[in-house]
Amino acid sequence: MRKIEVRSALGAKSKAHYSAAVVHENLVYVSGQLPVDMDTGSLPEGKIDEQTRQALSNLSRILEASGSSLDKVLRTTAYISDVSHWGDVDKVYAEVFNQHKPARTVVPVSNLHYGALIEIDAVAYI
Repeated sequence: MRKIEVRSALGAKSKAHYSAAVVHENLVYVSGQLPVDMDTGSLPEGKIDEQTRQALSNLSRILEASGSSLDKVLRTTAYISDVSHWGDVDKVYAEVFNQHKPARTVVPVSNLHYGALIEIDAVAYI
């Protein structure tokens, strides 16, 4: 098992007790990614579509550091602050993943850390 400390290479390292990703055999398990810009530490002030793009960008960077990529994602879970965001999230997924359609669960939640509108985790293969 290999733990990926991606944030130490791409931005501020988390102070919480978790790894950005864990690789086991040919699978990479990516922890939930908030839409916090890894370079600046800022949260986009925009709507759910901008935050979804940022969270997926973070996911992509971690996957690449793990030896994988978005086109190898098997499953994601998207935690959203309001179920009314579902359609906008789906549009961004279609743009980012294009023809690739990983399995996905969307979970409405009451609130997320830092006031984010979305958090996304994933499992992918290497």
